[in-house]
Amino acid sequence: MFTPPRNTAQNALSRPEGYRVYGWQRSYFTHKLMAALHFYNADWEFQPKTAEIEAELRMRSGTHQVPVLHTPENWMIADTTPLLYLLDERFPGRRMFPAGIDGVLVHILEEYFDEWIARTTVHWRWNYEENHQLLSMDAAYGDAEKAQELIVWGGKVCRATGVSSEIQQREAENEYHRLMAAAEQQLTQTPYLLGERPSAVDCIVLAGLRAHFLHDPAPRRALYDRYPGVVAWVEAGADDWRGDGLLSCLHNATDFAQLVFREMAGTYQPFALGNRRALAQGDKAFVIPMYGEDVSYLARPYIEQSRRMIVERANRHLDSGEKAQLLEFLGGYDLAGAFSD
Repeated sequence: MFTPPRNTAQNALSRPEGYRVYGWQRSYFTHKLMAALHFYNADWEFQPKTAEIEAELRMRSGTHQVPVLHTPENWMIADTTPLLYLLDERFPGRRMFPAGIDGVLVHILEEYFDEWIARTTVHWRWNYEENHQLLSMDAAYGDAEKAQELIVWGGKVCRATGVSSEIQQREAENEYHRLMAAAEQQLTQTPYLLGERPSAVDCIVLAGLRAHFLHDPAPRRALYDRYPGVVAWVEAGADDWRGDGLLSCLHNATDFAQLVFREMAGTYQPFALGNRRALAQGDKAFVIPMYGEDVSYLARPYIEQSRRMIVERANRHLDSGEKAQLLEFLGGYDLAGAFSD
């Protein structure tokens, strides 16, 4: 069973004996890293990122974002996907990305949740006023003025990620309901979303549910009673893994994985490629059709960097025959264009 991480109240930036996660308990990517560390069976602890340590943490890690992982070597590293690469090498029997083509496919599935479903977390948190007081005061360390600034910031992020219109808000929720319905069914067949063992996909799905969707009042009300199997998995069932089991995406993709691949073709793919074109042209924003209307998105370099990580992973780890096999598989879902340069 998942045990809440212990907090370290003193000497927060001192060298840890194991691993230390600096972050926020209501952060999507903080919970992604914490879920992974639990699956790795690592020695780790959690430290809230507070105002007192914020400046030094930013200086050491090079980012204002969370989470930051403090390693036993006294390194401070951000960005969860590369962190999982690092930790996979340190815990090879408990990899969150399997070897070969399946590892690339897990990365592609994870990318959908990292870079596309992230907008749903933003919408369900900041487009519902009932969430504001609870979340903004927590994020602002109790500072009411800063909390109000965060509410304004949340509205800006909703606009930047294309979830300002009623249509996009409704369809973002509908899309997530499709994912949860598929997860509810999948968990009656396998203990994890891609098979008998957890992967990076389970980490990010658990993160969304723990940090956002089963915590914030609006999404919790919409989801909690509707998907009891998912709730049970989040609250206890996901965390009983003993380090064994098989996972395959290429030859025996689960129904949940197949649904995500289908969803990606009409959502993530035009979004990622539109972002890529905008960056190449020096544009600050781009407009693409989404759910029946034209939607504007802020062009962001990291989305392209993240997409490139997948292409580079395939180039590094697959031979020419395996790459052809990968593209043939993705072509079956009309997804090859997103990951072939």
